[in-house]
Amino acid sequence: MSDKRGSWTQDLLWRLEALGFDVFIGLVRLLGVDRASDFGAWIGRTIGPLSGAHKVATRNLKLAFPDKDEAWRARMLRAQWEGLGRSFAEFPLMDKLLPSTGRVEVVNQERLFQIAADKVPVVFVSGHLSNWEIMPAAIVNSGVTCEMTYRAANNPYVDERIKASRFRYGVRLFAPKGGDGARELLEAMKRGVSVALMNDQKFNNGVEAPFFGHPARTAPGPTRLAIRFGTVLQPMSVQRIKGAHFRAVVHDPIVVPDTGDRTADIEAGVRMINAFMEERIRERPEEWFWVHRRWPNEVYAALSAAEQAEKV
Repeated sequence: MSDKRGSWTQDLLWRLEALGFDVFIGLVRLLGVDRASDFGAWIGRTIGPLSGAHKVATRNLKLAFPDKDEAWRARMLRAQWEGLGRSFAEFPLMDKLLPSTGRVEVVNQERLFQIAADKVPVVFVSGHLSNWEIMPAAIVNSGVTCEMTYRAANNPYVDERIKASRFRYGVRLFAPKGGDGARELLEAMKRGVSVALMNDQKFNNGVEAPFFGHPARTAPGPTRLAIRFGTVLQPMSVQRIKGAHFRAVVHDPIVVPDTGDRTADIEAGVRMINAFMEERIRERPEEWFWVHRRWPNEVYAALSAAEQAEKV
């Protein structure tokens, strides 16, 4: 790992960052779940609106819900920042946010038990809804062997700590995002291991499919895996009930068409995933990750032009 850590000055900075991360983890765990979650909510609603990401979230809400007024968007933004703050503070405590702790209700958990018993791999798909770490926690806590994709932190020391935190709540198998991760997912499914991917963010080289009435590039990886291994897409979603209490919903499987036209089948699968995500977001818009630039640049440019025209 030393070749990745660069010069000694960079290594020192990384170690200092890791020390700060350790302090944060320790303080949060001392607070306990409920107080830590409430503290995170305060941090989120206090600092979030001051960030550049607030502007991104505002524009995204305008694109997705053009019929809503400013008062509605303001309520959604405040609730979104509170939720993101809670999720950030809850991450070090995920081992206390499992179905077995009584803080997570799993709807249709029998489906997860069935997947675990059948030992036939599926492709779990979801998005950044509420505290999205609840999804892998619910999967592994139900006995399903599953490999999760993740984006490695730039700081390798912090990355080790993040993986250790996930290890505490049962996630043992990781596949980094990117080429190496794709190969690991393939190998996992060949071994009969299920995989889980987030499929709600912009993917520049992805398949174009409608999302809230706008074209959106979406990663085709989950659909490709399902087609290749003759299995289903297994969607899940997470809802925050109150404070640090959640509901993880195991939805009906998505069966990807198998017509023999691989390109058309992949496009159909991506459209179904986008439709699933849009439906979940419309149900609870305050719980999605609105701070991500989900649509292509031209969609945002058109919104800006329309806003300017309204001012004239």
